[in-house]
Amino acid sequence: MMKLTRKFLALLALLYLALLCACAEVKDAGKTIGHTTRNVAREIGHGTRDVTRTIGHGTRDTVKAIGKGTKEAVKSVTDDGE
Repeated sequence: MMKLTRKFLALLALLYLALLCACAEVKDAGKTIGHTTRNVAREIGHGTRDVTRTIGHGTRDTVKAIGKGTKEAVKSVTDDGE
């Protein structure tokens, strides 16, 4: 069996610490990317919601106006026919 020297053990400890620091950096970068992705997705969702709401309100108002015009036209025709 190979005898481990102090220098070799010190080198292993140094490599372990370097690997540990590198993992922390990768984790931090992943967290930053994840938060950015979450924020962008939220903004896209809110923008889509707002556009859909605006379209829905416009459609609702148009349908109400058409219905009101139709009621008035029918009433006008019925009043004239009596």
